[in-house]
Amino acid sequence: MAKGMAMGMESRVQTKAKIELRKDGDGKDTRTITGYAAVFYDGSEETQFRWAKDYVERVAKGAFQRAIKEDDVRGLFNHDDNLILGRNVAGTLRLEEDSHGLRYEIDLPETAQADAVLTAVKRGDITGCSFSFIATKETFSREGKDADEIIVRTIDEVQLYDVGPVTYPAYKGTEVQARSAKEAQEARNTFSAKQDEDRKAAELRKRRVLVDARIKEIGAE
Repeated sequence: MAKGMAMGMESRVQTKAKIELRKDGDGKDTRTITGYAAVFYDGSEETQFRWAKDYVERVAKGAFQRAIKEDDVRGLFNHDDNLILGRNVAGTLRLEEDSHGLRYEIDLPETAQADAVLTAVKRGDITGCSFSFIATKETFSREGKDADEIIVRTIDEVQLYDVGPVTYPAYKGTEVQARSAKEAQEARNTFSAKQDEDRKAAELRKRRVLVDARIKEIGAE
């Protein structure tokens, strides 16, 4: 877990969201970096997180609208709150949700740490973008049949904590592999439990209808 991340908070890395430097009117580089911290699912494999063979995660359009208006969001490097690059309430971080995803702009401060990030972005050493969040609204569903069936977790709304560039553009290591397997199993359990609840509720409604019908029959005798 990155330094500064709270328990229960999740983070996702975008491998296709290239970081760029904004140009000024003369075409020169500025100290403003821009990129997509998250992309919305568009039907392609690249726009969903595959935690396991039968478990994928997608971000729905509109997931960040409330957060952009209400949350106090930081621009961090590698999710480290000691490496702050900007903040939306200070106007040094700007967030926008468009048809592609969550876009951000960060005006880098005049610090040695920010200078290092700026140089690394210019050199192409840093290419990944990421965001940290807690899902406040989510849905689970199933797609496909038999061996091709998958569980889909859709993130519909989030509490957003930070966005920004990251060193590694993909998850690696046994810790993440173990976490993905655990999350996949938890998703299966959650979905199965919900199905059981739905079946029990449907059976209860059916019984109530039969009881009401019987009561009416008795009253008519």
